Amino acid sequence: MNVRSLLIRWSGMSLVLRILIGLIIGTILGLTVPQWTGIGILGLVFVSALKAIAPVLVAVLVAASIARASSDLGPRFRMVISQYLLSTFLAAVCAVAGSFLFPVALRLDDVVDEAAPGALSDVFTNLLTNMVLNPMASVSQANYIGILFWAILTGFALKYKASERTIDVVHDFAEVVTLIVKWVIQFAPFGILGLVFKSVSESGLEVFTTYGHLVLLLVGCMAASTLIFNPLISFVLLRRNPYPLLFTCLKESGLQAFFTRSSAANIPINMNLCKKLGLDENFYSVSIPLGATINMNGAAVTITVMTLAVTHTLGVNVTFTSALFLGLIAALGACGASGVAGGSLLLVPMACSFFNIGNDVAMQAVAVGFIIGVIQDSVETALNSSGDVFFTATAEYYDRKRKPGCR
Repeated sequence: MNVRSLLIRWSGMSLVLRILIGLIIGTILGLTVPQWTGIGILGLVFVSALKAIAPVLVAVLVAASIARASSDLGPRFRMVISQYLLSTFLAAVCAVAGSFLFPVALRLDDVVDEAAPGALSDVFTNLLTNMVLNPMASVSQANYIGILFWAILTGFALKYKASERTIDVVHDFAEVVTLIVKWVIQFAPFGILGLVFKSVSESGLEVFTTYGHLVLLLVGCMAASTLIFNPLISFVLLRRNPYPLLFTCLKESGLQAFFTRSSAANIPINMNLCKKLGLDENFYSVSIPLGATINMNGAAVTITVMTLAVTHTLGVNVTFTSALFLGLIAALGACGASGVAGGSLLLVPMACSFFNIGNDVAMQAVAVGFIIGVIQDSVETALNSSGDVFFTATAEYYDRKRKPGCR
């Protein structure tokens, strides 16, 4: 078999199957030849490429979609935003219940020096500041709040002032960028191989036993949110079995997000999945990047569990009512978590401040979070990112159900 036919067979395989092959090879190499550090460059290059193209993709797609959008998109946007916020709050409540049922104590030793918000007001200040950051700087720095803000304004300006020919040019440019993204995604199996190799060669399998109780609590709460509460929201709206859609999203979006550990980097992959599901591009090209910003179920779980673990370790008396209030704060704060690896952990000190726990102590919990981050952050990102597609599809299916004549 020559190289050409081998490449044809390889490209003809399911992308998910190719990713699984990359995962297995990366694990084997990480355990057997951890000294071959150059393999990890494959993962770095893949994630860097996705992070580089994603801001440009979001900017042009959102602007083009708004410019061509019809007025009937309004109800769908309200529906998907409501789902994002409700699911994030329910995830925080689930984390509160889990923390009370299975309390965790931490070993607080080393303090890490990271910049973290000190209060909820700081989170909203950062959000507003990032929103009006220079649009070119927003794209170059992957500031998705700013990208969304300026892209939406540009889209409305195009809609009301530009000619159809100009709007078509913007749409064509969006199609070109989308094609580039598809080319990049084809290298996902090699990127996953490199990412898995790096994680396994550096951490081995120790991370599954160190802080195992904390990892199980975090993953358990995230799984409950994803497998119980999110499908319940979808079932209430659609009155049909939500699990086929959920498992499709987990397989084709969550699997890749698990290894990239970046909601931002997974935006192109989610948009490609939405297209495969036959969703309206004018809708999902806005709802997916929006979800990467405010649909933060896993982040809400992380903030809540880590904060209550600190209070339990220090012997702070926390009533269930105050813990629920913490869940609300965590849900709101999670919407300001950055779409990069470890973004939610830096909001733990903000949540701890509501129990008068100092920043030095809280940052020790952040250090613990980074230790288990290879699991915690991977699962968190997988559930967050797959949920973006799941709720986008739910909102569109609900709209079609309301208006049977629609496609």
